[in-house]
Amino acid sequence: MLALVASTVFAVVTVRRPLPDHEGTQKVPGLSADVEVRRDAQDVPHVYGDSAEDLFLAQGYLHAQDRFFEMDYRRHVTSGRLAELVGNVPEAVEADKVIRTFGWRRVAEEEWHLISDSTREYLQAYTQGVNAYLEERDPEQLAVEYTVLGANAEVSEPEPWDPVDSLAWLKAMAWDLRGNYDDELDRALAYSTLGDSALVDELFPAYDESGNAPVLRTRDLANRTDDGPAAGSEATGPEDADILGSAGGEASARLESAMDATRTALDAVPVLVGRGDASGSNSWVVSGEHTASGKPLLANDPHLALSSPGIWSQVGLHCNEVTAECPFDVAGFSFAGFPGVIIGHNADLAWGLTNMGADVTDFFVERVRGDTWLRDSEAEEWEPLDVRTETIRVAGASPVDLTVRSTAHGPLVSDVLDVEDVVGSPTESGTEFGEYDVALQWTALQPGRTADAVFAFNTARDEDDVRDAAAQFEVPAQSIVFATTDGHIGYQAPGRIPQRDDVEGPVPSDGTWPRPGWDPRYDWQGWVPEERMPRALDPAQGYVVAANQAVLPGESGPFLTEDWDYGYRSERIRTLLDEQISTGRPFDAADMNRIQNDDWSPFAAALVPVLLELDVDGSFESAGLELLADWDYRTDVDSPAAAYFAAVWRNLLAETFWDDLPESMRPEGGSRWLQVVQSMLERPDDRFWDDRTTVNVVETRDEILTRAVTTARRDLTVELSKEPADWTWGTLHSLRLEHPVLGGAAVPAFVRDYMNPDPVRMPGGSSIVNATGWDAGTGSFAVTTGPSMRMVVDLADLDASTWVTATGTSGHPASSHYDDQLGAWAAGETFAWPFSREAVEAAAEARSTLTP
Repeated sequence: MLALVASTVFAVVTVRRPLPDHEGTQKVPGLSADVEVRRDAQDVPHVYGDSAEDLFLAQGYLHAQDRFFEMDYRRHVTSGRLAELVGNVPEAVEADKVIRTFGWRRVAEEEWHLISDSTREYLQAYTQGVNAYLEERDPEQLAVEYTVLGANAEVSEPEPWDPVDSLAWLKAMAWDLRGNYDDELDRALAYSTLGDSALVDELFPAYDESGNAPVLRTRDLANRTDDGPAAGSEATGPEDADILGSAGGEASARLESAMDATRTALDAVPVLVGRGDASGSNSWVVSGEHTASGKPLLANDPHLALSSPGIWSQVGLHCNEVTAECPFDVAGFSFAGFPGVIIGHNADLAWGLTNMGADVTDFFVERVRGDTWLRDSEAEEWEPLDVRTETIRVAGASPVDLTVRSTAHGPLVSDVLDVEDVVGSPTESGTEFGEYDVALQWTALQPGRTADAVFAFNTARDEDDVRDAAAQFEVPAQSIVFATTDGHIGYQAPGRIPQRDDVEGPVPSDGTWPRPGWDPRYDWQGWVPEERMPRALDPAQGYVVAANQAVLPGESGPFLTEDWDYGYRSERIRTLLDEQISTGRPFDAADMNRIQNDDWSPFAAALVPVLLELDVDGSFESAGLELLADWDYRTDVDSPAAAYFAAVWRNLLAETFWDDLPESMRPEGGSRWLQVVQSMLERPDDRFWDDRTTVNVVETRDEILTRAVTTARRDLTVELSKEPADWTWGTLHSLRLEHPVLGGAAVPAFVRDYMNPDPVRMPGGSSIVNATGWDAGTGSFAVTTGPSMRMVVDLADLDASTWVTATGTSGHPASSHYDDQLGAWAAGETFAWPFSREAVEAAAEARSTLTP
């Protein structure tokens, strides 16, 4: 008993030791004057200082107080040094290899010399604040994670923060929001299995503008031109004789293996922001003509990876007197590890971000011979590869040397990991043509000025300021919606978007398929000029909705991508806005939040009428279908019909596509697959309905649909209950937040249970406005991505705005604010968001002073 008491006391002391003091006076070296901090009931800090440098120094200090291990983990990932932190974990070593191959840290170091003097000053001040908190604190005082990791490997004192650590984090954000590379790889992998470009095109249908409207109509454009779509946008799949299939025999198999190895390597990168079909966002803005106040309302909820702690750190940054030297009076959502506010509002303007999905990556199939690569096959021109050696240090183990090879297009990613039998055989044409490798060209691997854009948004006042900030927001390419307190609303597309020439060649030149690296005609031809990027101000319909759908009608330029989200969320938001506008009832902030939590399923609306026409024998097998007869297509947590329909959808995708596609391409069930299945419903004898694993039998649509509904009934009988009335969607569709280092299955249960918040039942699903994504390809209904935060900004009264995050402000599991917003967030509730000094003081529950 005495030993148990002693261990319990030790554990309590250990986990509470890193908790910071949020009250009283704290001395912070480097400040030029006192900085006041006010924290509300959710522990959100509002910071007041006399200079911009003091504000960001204080923000760095506060981030280190509350989130330093998260920051340290991120910088180890983004610099390819994760194994230094977590030890000899194979997944960490593989991640380090891939990120070292990309060279994220090297690019960030180059960016340090490109950004403005003021941005460098802000980053240096932030760094000074972080290091002021680290000084004289041992690892166990910074985070309990260091104590746990120290039980298995020696944990050294964390290195001082460096401004480049902050810049490198932007590379992780850009990587997870990079656009269509998954689709580009999947086209090549599907072609290697199907051998028919028409079948591949069927799996990647064109965006249907007749059903789901783009963000802007041509007449909305403030910079309308007569330019049509860019080169290659009408292209379909590759010709029959092409680099993906014409080699034949062993060479073709080797190329297929190289593409598969590329997928394996890139999947090794840890998810830091979000990934998959549900990683997108909703944002919209409604003009004052439709609101109760007569001023705009703006809503935003980025759909990203959900973990504990959450990705966002709420903050207010306020100059005591706003001047040219101290121009900040801003509040919103920041990243721990980077100064400023990423999404939020200031006293004059609010802005929201959604992933635009522009095609900013291309895979180039390269022919490599020794240390050279084929630059131009017609000229038989070979150039030397760029070769460097990286040394990966591993805590508790020997270092690992990595050879990184690059062409002019980018690093060779297909031979990063020790994937057996990846490449190595010459093509069928002979050794003079070399071996196959795959290079990745990506806009974020060229230095840029995105860091400057963050501070430009923080101080933007009007449309011109937004345009100037967007010109610097090079990666990732985001859709920006904005509203001003003087009544304007608008849209701006930023980003560094490649221009591709129209090529008459073996594969489309629009970036949808891997390209031949030995044909210079496929090289990028610079960037889309910033003045051509789509923008709009005060469109006639009185609102803008940007939810990852196509930005422009197909006939409009510039060409951005072929691989959009298919627009079911955006169309549902537009429908809800139009319905309320038609009633004449003006919008308020509560209406915006109601729309954010809408859980109506477009998948169900499309498929249920067809399912109800099936002739299913037996009362047991048809019991599930009876749930759908009067279902309103809502996916609330207590819905039996939502649970059954999700099981039908999962099984339908498996029955239809698993026999045709590589395992890595198993449908995750997002908007593209709904578009594919909807089209196939009109073709009962479509080739994909046939189950190729059955002998001498050709299945049709209704046979596969019947299989899906009957197996779903049986599955839920096992997984939930024999009685369909007892099924609930929330029981299947739960969110289990996981700590990125100490939350996985390999961690001892008592540690894992302590670090991970309790599961919560969730409504919604993929391509639903309340986009709590799940992956049908894994067979699990567990939530994988979702609204990482929700905000509604009232431009008539900024203090009436609302916000919430998926977890809480603290990264310390012993803190009451580690996950105190989770329950409200899961239930669709929000918290008051004070902004004015008076409102902040009235809401303050903790007060502190940071003093020089």
